[in-house]
Amino acid sequence: MTDESNPADAWVQMEVKGLLLDPTTETPVLLLQAVGQRLLLPIWIGPVEANAIAMALEGVRESRPMTHDLIHGILQGLDVELQRVEIWLLQEGTFHGRLRLQKGSTSIEVDSRPSDAIAISVRTGAPIWVARKVIEEALQLDLATSGEEEDRVREWLERARPEDLGKYTM
Repeated sequence: MTDESNPADAWVQMEVKGLLLDPTTETPVLLLQAVGQRLLLPIWIGPVEANAIAMALEGVRESRPMTHDLIHGILQGLDVELQRVEIWLLQEGTFHGRLRLQKGSTSIEVDSRPSDAIAISVRTGAPIWVARKVIEEALQLDLATSGEEEDRVREWLERARPEDLGKYTM
């Protein structure tokens, strides 16, 4: 699932665990969880992207396509496959993402905000991969949780009432 320049051990596959509203900043938080692991990676995102992700996860369709639906439609119309979403860099507290596309034998890499890339991913079913170095940096900056810290986050999520999670409950 990785190309030659990206060995498999350099990446961790993640999935969308949910969306919640940070009670302190009232900013949406996208919660990614490593597949088969307890590792959680929260990413603070904009409300438009949070809404787009929530709508796709809940199977809600607008009467007219939203931007991420439009991009999905363009990819389909051009017979381009979104192979995977990558979160490849954490710089000054900001995550950087990209789309890995395939058109026939041609591979295309497109820079993207992680939230936009994930909004497209939930529409296409493409996997989400995070560079291990990004996870390690996030853990050092307390932007990710594992082990006991993850237990505290999980307990908070399990006890959270719908009003604690704002309009982005899953």
